[in-house]
Amino acid sequence: MNLPRIVIDSSAMIAILQGEHERAAIVDSLDRAGEALCSTVSFVETFMVASQRLADFDLDRHRTFLRRFGIQSSAVDEEQSILAAEAFLRFGRGRHPAKLNMGDRFSYALAKSWHAPLLYKGEDFAKTDIASAMAPGVRP
Repeated sequence: MNLPRIVIDSSAMIAILQGEHERAAIVDSLDRAGEALCSTVSFVETFMVASQRLADFDLDRHRTFLRRFGIQSSAVDEEQSILAAEAFLRFGRGRHPAKLNMGDRFSYALAKSWHAPLLYKGEDFAKTDIASAMAPGVRP
């Protein structure tokens, strides 16, 4: 275990579920973490995307997926709401090259509030001030 706690974004969860080429690196990063959290917004976003893309993906399968990888859903509190609003002002779509969308901003806010690195796929978060939880030497 290298990191005590990480936050996982829906982009990383979808990459695992769809078996994308980043899957192994993302799973390795999850395995290195002592605890993995996702925002309740990411919980819903991941379910919505997966249920549209994957046959027979229902809430039971979603909860089984989260348990299998030890991902716990964390409710949004007032501090995270403020951090998400600030992330919109600093990094939001139409305001910054990171182009963070609504779900992204809540992953960012959870990671910021817990001072934890973020596990994600893509380049958007790399354009912010959040640390990556991806295994060393691996690009998100």
